[in-house]
Amino acid sequence: MNAPFHPRSATLRDPFAAFVCDDATADALRPVAIEMGWQPEKVHKGGLRNAVQTLAVSASPHILFVDMSESGDPLNDINALAEVCEPGTVVIASGQVNDVRLYRDLVASGIQDYLLKPFSADQAREAFAHAQLTLSGPRVTEQSTDRPHMMIAVIGVRGGVGASTIASSLGWLLGETEGRSTALLDLDIHFGTGALAFDVEPGRGLTDAIENPSRIDGLFIERAMVKTSDKLSVLSAEAPLNHPLITDGSAFYQLQEELKTAFESTVLDLPRHMLIQHPHLLHDVQSVVLVTELTLAAARDTIRLLSWLKANAPSANVTIVANRILSGISEISRKEFEDSIERKIDMAVPYDARTFAQAAKLGKPLAEVAKSGKTGAPIIELARSINSAVEAGPDKAGGNDKSLIGKLGDLKALLPKRKTK
Repeated sequence: MNAPFHPRSATLRDPFAAFVCDDATADALRPVAIEMGWQPEKVHKGGLRNAVQTLAVSASPHILFVDMSESGDPLNDINALAEVCEPGTVVIASGQVNDVRLYRDLVASGIQDYLLKPFSADQAREAFAHAQLTLSGPRVTEQSTDRPHMMIAVIGVRGGVGASTIASSLGWLLGETEGRSTALLDLDIHFGTGALAFDVEPGRGLTDAIENPSRIDGLFIERAMVKTSDKLSVLSAEAPLNHPLITDGSAFYQLQEELKTAFESTVLDLPRHMLIQHPHLLHDVQSVVLVTELTLAAARDTIRLLSWLKANAPSANVTIVANRILSGISEISRKEFEDSIERKIDMAVPYDARTFAQAAKLGKPLAEVAKSGKTGAPIIELARSINSAVEAGPDKAGGNDKSLIGKLGDLKALLPKRKTK
């Protein structure tokens, strides 16, 4: 566990011990323990509190399973456990609370995995196998670099505005022009185009991660990521439409943590509905790119998302990119759009049908195909400016205090007036 420990001799350490709160959990663990070559008698009753009392006077095992079901203050009790465990003990916790915030706090405290009760024998078996892998060898080597990790979220304010096009181009540019090892994580599980943009197969890595968060570690990342170049790897999915994936978000958090270890930058292609379900995804994001179009609906949703980001990701630097702009052809003008959202559009990407089509046919990111033209220039500048801002340090831009209702009122003023009879 990653916490202070009391020094103690490790000569008599058992390979495994469990402290559970109920017979059902004990009955689930004992057969798995036997399969792993451990003594079933090492599954004790008493839960987390008993584990703390027992290990205060005896050597801690190499792999420790603790049941937190009866703990009134799990984090405090886990910290007490850290005080009596020896360095190198791999701890797997279990409980009945399905809360991603608790999962984050437990992982930060040094817990390797958290199994939600009731869990299956396969889940326990996989968690123990993962623990043994952790004990048997070092994790994937961390990045040997002084460059701060960069995490960027690209969000389309409306469907079809081309956010995935910007995300794939941004990932490619951070690798190729900014020299950063980069991961592109496409979180549109059923309809993602992250792999398609580079003409590679998405694989099952992302769906496996969501279904089995306990599998996510450095080795998993190394195997699941699809390399498109020396500097860019993609994790995307095309999950079957009859296969809904239910998650509390712990898998996404764990993925982010491992990507921060394995890469110098991460680009999240983040569908807007994910913000509602999993707002914690933006916890470590330094830069948010809002991709929009020049329409009334997009202006409305840009206002709403700016307000949401101000409340939920106040330290993130927000860049607004207007995509696929046709000169002189738009539902509302750029000035009307900017007046309604009360800030400037940072970059506008002109629409060139031939270039967009060529990128799709070649299976290459738009920025690579259009790097010498007008379409590619603003995307290249976007990557450069984001990289410079992150490497320079946090940029806390001042916000606008005008209420959302007031902004929507201004937006409605752009609507055509109805004729009265």
